[in-house]
Parts: sequence; structure tokens; C-alpha cells
Amino acid sequence: MSNHSGKYLLSKMWSGYIKNHIGKLIVAICFMLLESGSIFVLVKQLQPMVDKIFVQADPTAVLPVTLAFLGVFLVKGFGSFAHRSLTVKAGMSIVGELQQDLTNHLLRLDIAFFNRHAPGELIERVRGDTQALQSFASGTLLTFGRDTATLVAMIIAAMQEDIAWTLIIFVGLPVLLLPMAWLQKAIRRLTRRARESSASLSTRLDEIFHGIKAIKLNNLLTHEEDRFKQDVGAFVKNNLKSEYGRAAMPSIIDIVAGLGFVAVIFYGGQEILAGEKTAGSFITFFFAIALVLDPLRRLTNVTSGLQMALANLERIFFVFDQQPTERPNSVRKLANPNGDIRFEQVNFSYGNNVVLNNLSFVAPGGKTTAFVGPSGAGKSTLFNVLTQLELQSSGDIFIGDDNLADIDLLDLRQDVAVVSQESALFDESIRDNIWLGDLTADEAKIDSVADTALVSQFAKDLPDGLDSLAGPRGTNLSGGQRQRVIIARALLRNAPILLLDEATSALDNNTEQKIQALLDAFTKDKTTLVIAHRLTTVMNADVIHVMKNGAIVESGTHNELLALNGHYAELHTTLER
Repeated sequence: MSNHSGKYLLSKMWSGYIKNHIGKLIVAICFMLLESGSIFVLVKQLQPMVDKIFVQADPTAVLPVTLAFLGVFLVKGFGSFAHRSLTVKAGMSIVGELQQDLTNHLLRLDIAFFNRHAPGELIERVRGDTQALQSFASGTLLTFGRDTATLVAMIIAAMQEDIAWTLIIFVGLPVLLLPMAWLQKAIRRLTRRARESSASLSTRLDEIFHGIKAIKLNNLLTHEEDRFKQDVGAFVKNNLKSEYGRAAMPSIIDIVAGLGFVAVIFYGGQEILAGEKTAGSFITFFFAIALVLDPLRRLTNVTSGLQMALANLERIFFVFDQQPTERPNSVRKLANPNGDIRFEQVNFSYGNNVVLNNLSFVAPGGKTTAFVGPSGAGKSTLFNVLTQLELQSSGDIFIGDDNLADIDLLDLRQDVAVVSQESALFDESIRDNIWLGDLTADEAKIDSVADTALVSQFAKDLPDGLDSLAGPRGTNLSGGQRQRVIIARALLRNAPILLLDEATSALDNNTEQKIQALLDAFTKDKTTLVIAHRLTTVMNADVIHVMKNGAIVESGTHNELLALNGHYAELHTTLER
């Protein structure tokens, strides 16, 4: 977690976001001052109202005082609406920009970051923490300017009536500085815990909804209910502690101010009885101080709200502090995307778990290379490091004569199409999901690949055909249907390098044979790397590499490997049973 100082966090917000909206905020401050000025005039009209109308019964004073009150309320209402609208607009704009920048930054981080942080946690940082800032900007921050101006205006009004009375009211405030400073630090710490609890809650919900089938099939309803109950309990507990701290600050102000009021009533009452002060003066002073205390209480909440905002900013800037792995020379495109793919002593680990161990092989350009082996051998990880989703800890990867460390990632991935067993579809139409393979493609081309990949075969039975929604993560489609949409996306991309990771694993035998024939024709003259557990899908590959414990243990054609009577032959015998 970031340990940036509050000064650093606020300076980053100022330079990156607030400064861009300073014009609207300055105008909002002007309207705040207008509202506070109207309140000052309102209080100053109390003395002539009491002394001239109520005490002296002067009929000539009624109309001027009435018109003055009317004007005050009109000006106050206009000023309040204007500054609230401008402040809310600025706050929402700032938070919107922050969410956009945060999402843009997250999209560029390495996959390793997403392996360490659950989706629910990241959603909470992008939405929850920034929305909390919006509440601060639209609510707490909005009151800061207005209440500060009102506080100053009312103190001036009170001091104009009697400086001694004013000093008596506030004589105890310096004593509060130390406990209030301690409370502010505690609020920031407790808010940080509350936001972490909120992130855990979002993560738990994401896992429940994502794994709802497994939960039902394994009768885990009570188990998940209990786990969620624990997370809710922690969330409520930490939030309550934070709110208790916020509630304590205005309460302390009320106690000290109450003692000051008692002293003023005792001291001022004697002056009024002695004829040294009028009742109108006391009423004016009383209302001025009453109007001071309310803004003062809210301003103490501003300080606690600021600590809560800083806790949210810490979590947000923790994400901004994360940087993708630097690739200082990665500025070139692949000179020859159809060239040989070479791994030279490539190593990769997840923590202490070694996945790729001095992996070396050649996949000939324009040919089909297959990888087989037991689960956990590192086959899928091989694809991840080839596409640079994961960065190898050592070793080099070449396409043609280009080291991938020198190649721009966007250009590298533009030359690669992937069909994965993790049929990743978005909650958009089937057509849109295919279109993601090439955003420049027209509808005719999308329809063509949909026909070729047999997507149209099942889409014609759906209510809206290719325009039917795939559902969250493609849940409106069967596994085989999702797989065909992914294949259609790869066909549309038509990249020179094709990676097939269990591309036909979810298809029935009849459809698999059709799709396999399609892929055989489509991969002609492409550099194709294939991962498959069913050896029938890789028997015709130009070269087959057998992987075990992250390394190549055998290489050759199907017949050559069978003749070796080694690992491949053992796999073949096992799968044929």
C-alpha cells in the first residue's frame, strides 16, 4: 500500500485534475461569497427588527426591514444554486477523468499485476474509491468554501456586537487542537481499513457470481453465505469505527461552544440588565454565533472527510505507482512475422514454482508446430510469454531475426491471432465479438467468417441471429458455440502467426472434424503453434514438441516420435486406451 503524504497526494490531484477546472471553481467561490454575504446582511437586520419594530414599535421600519429580508433570501437562494451546480459539475468531471485515467493505466499493466489483485478489488479502486472522492468533492468540499465564508462573516458580525462575548465563546477551542489532530489521523487509518474491507466484499461478490454454477453443484450455499457474512461483518465494523471518529469531532465542538454560551448568557445578561446592551444586540450576537457553530461543525467534518479522501487517494495512487515492465528498445515492428519462432533458454516462474525451465525450440515459419505433454508442463505459459503477456525471467525469444524485447507490443500482437480454450467473450452481440478480431472489417467480411467458422449455423436459430447477445462471459452460448465465435474472430484477424490452445476442445466430434478441416486450410502458409491433449488433432503437424516440467524432452513428426518409443509413445498409448 502507498504511504504517500497527504501533501503529495493533494499536489498530484491539483496538478493532474483540479487545475483543469479552476475556472469553474473560482466562479463557484464567488457565488459562495455572495451567499455568505447575504447571510451577514440577514443577521445585521435582526437588531433593527428587534429594537425598532418589536421594542420601539416604529411603523416606518417595517417596510425597509421586510424588503431587506426578501432581498437577502432571493440572493441567498440564487447564490446557493449557482455554487452548488458549479461545484458538483467540477467534482463529477474530475472523478470521471480520474476513473478514465485509472482504467487506461490498468489496461497497460502486466498480467502479473492482475494475477496478484482480484477483479473485485480493482473494480472497487476504480469505482468505489473514486466515487467516495466524488462524494467528498460534491458534499464535503462543497461545504468548505461556503461554510468558511459564512464562518468568517458571522464571526465579524458577532465581534461588531461585542468582542468580549465572542472571545468568551471561543476561548476553549485551542484546547481541542491536540485531540482533533489525533482524531484526524485515526479517521484516515480507519477509513483505509474500511476501503480495504469494501474491496474484499467486492472480491467475494465477484467470486460468488462468477462461480455460481460450482457453488450450486457442490452445495456450497451455506459455506458462501457464512464467508460473505464474515466479510460484511468486517466491513460494517471498520466503517462504524470510521464514522464514530467523524461523529466525535462536531460533538466536541458542541460541548465547548455550549460552555461558552452559558458564560455569555451569564455575562451578557448582566450587561443588558444594567442597560449597557440592548436586546437587539444580544439577539444579533446570539444568531451570529448560532450560525457560526453549524458551519464550524461541518468544517470539522471537512477535515475528517479530507482524511477519508486521502485514504482513498492512497489506494488510487497505489495503482498509478505500478508500472508495466520497461521495454526501452521496443519501438520496431516485426521485420519478418513469417519467420521462424525461436526460444533460447527461456525461463519463467510463478513465485517459487518453475514453469518454463531453459526452454529451447524452433517453430519453423509458415509451418505447423504442435506442443503436447501432461497438464502443468508449461504449454499455455509458452503462449503467454510468446505474446509477452508474461515476461520471461531470462532467455530470448525471436521471430525471424527480431528479439521480442526490441519489438513494440501492440505491433507484435497485431501479427498474432489466438484461439484459446478460455473462450473469452464479452457481453455484446455475437457479431461484435467476432468484429474484435479486426476493427476495420465491414459486415460482409464478418458474415463471411461467421459462415466459415460455422457460427451462422447456430446463430440462425437465435432470436436476432448474429446480433444476439453472447451474455456475460458468453453464458448465453454453449461451450462449443463460444469456441466457434473465437475461431471466427481469429479468421477475421488473419494474422501471420496463429496460436491454437485446445482450439477444438469444446466441440462435438462432427463439428470438430469440420473445424479441423477449416483450420488445416486456414493455417496453410501461416506460422501455427498448436496445443492439444488429443493427439489426433496434431498428428499432421510438421513438427511436434513433447514438453515435460517446462522443457522440451522430445521433438519430431508423429511417426518419428512413435518410433522413439518414449514420452510421446507413452502419451499415445495412454490416450488410445
